[in-house]
Amino acid sequence: MLHKRLCVLALLLLCVCVAGYLLLGSRGNWGFVLSFRGNKLVALLLVAVSVSTATVLFQTVTQNHILTPAIMGFDALYLLILSVSVFVLGAQQFVHLSETGRFLLNTTLMMGAALMLFGTLLGRARSDLFRMILTGIIFAGLFRSITGFIQRMIDPNDYVVVQFSSFARFSRINLPLLAIAAALTFAGCFAAWRMRHRLDVLALGSDAATNLGVNPREGMFQVLFVVSVLVSVSTALVGPLAFLGLLVVSVARQITPTETHGLLLPSAALVCAITLVGGQLVLEHLLNLNTPLIVVVDMIGGLVFLGLLLRRKRR
Repeated sequence: MLHKRLCVLALLLLCVCVAGYLLLGSRGNWGFVLSFRGNKLVALLLVAVSVSTATVLFQTVTQNHILTPAIMGFDALYLLILSVSVFVLGAQQFVHLSETGRFLLNTTLMMGAALMLFGTLLGRARSDLFRMILTGIIFAGLFRSITGFIQRMIDPNDYVVVQFSSFARFSRINLPLLAIAAALTFAGCFAAWRMRHRLDVLALGSDAATNLGVNPREGMFQVLFVVSVLVSVSTALVGPLAFLGLLVVSVARQITPTETHGLLLPSAALVCAITLVGGQLVLEHLLNLNTPLIVVVDMIGGLVFLGLLLRRKRR
């Protein structure tokens, strides 16, 4: 009962953040202002739901609360795909691709690569957290090395395109892609919600899931497919998000300390939405700063990651 009340309070806080983001400092043509800010607000909410849901699902199949797709090398994989695309196509052809074509190209490549990456990592000793983290770091280092080699072969003028797209900025969201991103995000979240009870069983471990009549391998593949869709959509829409998922899901687990995904999924989505919308509200309209929100989020999220890792090591 307490968890549901906290979720209601979080929903009210999100409504306050949304109203403040849409109305604070608005001048001139209200139709234009609300339309412009409304499109960015929709994108922020889509990213919040996709990142939080993907992180919760990934932590369920890895059976720990520290690992996220970004920590396991997905961001480095995104930069590698971006660099290869610019190197093969050239900056001019890459830039002149339609927004929809570029988005679908990035999403498709990242979905396929994410399935292979996550499947390889989870195929190893999942119970050994530090080995999994080390494996993810090795993959990320390999991807960054290949990326650096390719970037040195790219023309300096073309490298500007890679550098511009290498950092997540919620202020440069591709608005025409919102419909496609919304459809994919809705499909992924709907699938996650449909399997919420199976996720509760998978969180108990492979042996317990088998005894309860759930095929762990089949369930893991389905979860990984949904995770690859959600993280690919959010990354292709705004760019790499290193520690956002870890930060918001860690806070959500403190607010709703439960493994029941029927409560954990909406709780994490609300915390992530409040973080993104509230953070953009503070940076854009209260402090009038052009600092990317992801810089602040990554700094706090990195500290949270170190804290969780050290606390687990002491145990």
